[in-house]
Amino acid sequence: MYPILFRIGSLEVTSFGVLVAAGALVGLWLFGRELRARSLPANTLDVAIAGLFGGIVGAKLLFVAEHLGEEPFLDLLLDRSGLSWFGGFAGGIGLGIVMIHHRRLPLVAVLAASTPALAVGQMFGRLGCFLVGDDYGRPTSLPWGVAFPEGLPPITARVHPTQLYEAALLALIAALLVGWRRHGLPDRLLLARYFLLAGTVRFAVEFIRVNTRVLLGLTVAQFASLALFLTGLALSFCATGKSTANPGTANRNRHPPLRHS
Repeated sequence: MYPILFRIGSLEVTSFGVLVAAGALVGLWLFGRELRARSLPANTLDVAIAGLFGGIVGAKLLFVAEHLGEEPFLDLLLDRSGLSWFGGFAGGIGLGIVMIHHRRLPLVAVLAASTPALAVGQMFGRLGCFLVGDDYGRPTSLPWGVAFPEGLPPITARVHPTQLYEAALLALIAALLVGWRRHGLPDRLLLARYFLLAGTVRFAVEFIRVNTRVLLGLTVAQFASLALFLTGLALSFCATGKSTANPGTANRNRHPPLRHS
């Protein structure tokens, strides 16, 4: 565990903060790359910056709501490591959609362009969680089990490193999204597949992760994952129906494959 990388006076630079910042930078680069590949306006990058701001606010607010009563409100609000991914996802997508509407940009195309960046950004965040010992899994006897004696909360038993499980699966999702787009998958289907995969991965990981069960033995994250999965399913059906009814239109709407790296 490396929760604190270094100190500058009284300021502590945490591994989680550095990795979240790295994820944001890599995500912005990926988003810009996807915008160029789709010939979308360069100023669309402003949507990502708005999404980052909305994501941080949403992640913090959901974290506070989930843990309210465990600690004083102000302590939760000022806790630098306290973020909830689904809150960040909702806040980022929500403010991003507002910006897309304000700029009169194509909604589905811009959201589809953001999907690899979303997956990679979340992957970096999960690596940060691993380094600070947060969001780990249940005890395990498997050889790759990890103890977090200084974790949040501390645990000396070996547990599933669910942060690494999720990070590996998110890297795979990002690679699949880029590959599908290069092969001309329509934007609506690309967005649908991201929702389906991201929802499935988080729903499954939650079964071995230490988290509070709120209803029917499921966590808040699992209910959010179900909503994400159902959204992806609806988008997929809509896209399939449109392409079946208008096969020529579906082919014309595909973006050309990326010719350079």
